[in-house]
Amino acid sequence: MQNPKPTFITTKDVCEKLGVSEQRVRTLMRSGAISGQQVGKQWVTNEQALESYLNAPKKTVLPDRHRKPGNLPKIKALSFFSGAMGLDLGLEKAGIEILLTCEIDKICRQTITANRPDIAMLGDIWAYSAQDIRLAAGLGVNDDIDVIVGGPPCQAFSTAGARRGFNDNRGNALLRFIDLITELKPRFAVIENVRGLLSAPMLHTPHAERGEDWCPAPEEQPGGALYHVLSKLEQAGYGVSFNLYNAANFGVPQSRERVIILCSRDGKKLPHLIPTHADGGKYNLPQWRSLSDALKGMDTQTDYENFPESRLKFYRMLSPGQYWKHLPQHLHREAMGASLDSGGGKTGFYRRLDWNKPACTLVTSPTMPATDICHPEENRPLSVQEYMRVQEFPDDWVFCGSIKDKYKQIGNAVPVGLGAAVGRAILSHISGEEYSPPPGFPFSRYKGTDEVSWRKQFRLHEASRISQNSDKQLKLFGT
Repeated sequence: MQNPKPTFITTKDVCEKLGVSEQRVRTLMRSGAISGQQVGKQWVTNEQALESYLNAPKKTVLPDRHRKPGNLPKIKALSFFSGAMGLDLGLEKAGIEILLTCEIDKICRQTITANRPDIAMLGDIWAYSAQDIRLAAGLGVNDDIDVIVGGPPCQAFSTAGARRGFNDNRGNALLRFIDLITELKPRFAVIENVRGLLSAPMLHTPHAERGEDWCPAPEEQPGGALYHVLSKLEQAGYGVSFNLYNAANFGVPQSRERVIILCSRDGKKLPHLIPTHADGGKYNLPQWRSLSDALKGMDTQTDYENFPESRLKFYRMLSPGQYWKHLPQHLHREAMGASLDSGGGKTGFYRRLDWNKPACTLVTSPTMPATDICHPEENRPLSVQEYMRVQEFPDDWVFCGSIKDKYKQIGNAVPVGLGAAVGRAILSHISGEEYSPPPGFPFSRYKGTDEVSWRKQFRLHEASRISQNSDKQLKLFGT
């Protein structure tokens, strides 16, 4: 049976119904307790999401657990910020076994337990020492850890957010992860994050607090956060390489770009990930997998949320691969409202997917304004099961929680195929079989995102900062 059709409401409407402040409502939306979406400067949700929040049963907190006794695998890997285990499944696909997960989200912990009940599971990353982690994973003091992987919460660095960086607790979670890497000293470490990490400052001075003579400190320049992370890893002896990777280049039927940082304890830089597919079948590789490839053989889907009738009116006018600009021009204002005057291409509004292309980046809710993900032909969003296919989760993978919870877990996950590419890169380095990607291969839409190009650009920013600071000092002293 399908859920009732949602009607979008503002934070003011929600705070009146809950009897709390608008600030509290925004916090509930940011945390995911109430499914919400920021449109411009305003947060919105819908009646269905609010009802789910009000009627949600108290979530059971599963206790931490240690790994069950048994022989240790040849490659020993630990996972942090594990979520629904998308990255971990990719490593498993490549041949790397996960001994321990670390995840604080209650629903994700239920999902991990439902699928991998025998591996260790810890909670808040701040609550454990390196010794605690070894003990939970069944590792002795002298057991070498081969791989540590993790995708710290990325909202603090997202280009779609406020870019608070390390002033945000989620940014500090990245620092805690780096500290654990340097304490546990794995042979290899993998850090996954959003594109915004490449340009996020470590610190930020609000515009209102900048005087005439203000000049950014090194930590405030673009890329200051990543520069700090790289410095800590290299001081610990790790060789570091990174790039911005589109998951479609690794057989994932989805255009999703993520930064992957590869760290090697031997001080050597691992090559960039080896692509298995290419746009248009270039570089003698198979062409990108399409949405049609991903959903082939699926049964009729009923496990999904609904668009409100006010928006279905416009979806019925759109064909596969179209979005709001393909509506009759005289309907643009009615369909978009005030969003029509906002900047950017607004490609997420009234977006129908194309059968013959990879899906767009899956978000944590496919029914919110500005991030619609509509089925190519049916008047509904992608279902939970279709989300799973696009992210390459096995069809029998169990996701716990409500439909909203399931969308969120899948949307936050690392695509399995991208995780497998990471695993292959590590195993190739271990075996001494080094491979290099095709020269000039475009890993993403952007240029200059690899560690060599990025460092060059960072040094240029730093030189410019020093020059500007010197000029201001000369003016200040009248010389």
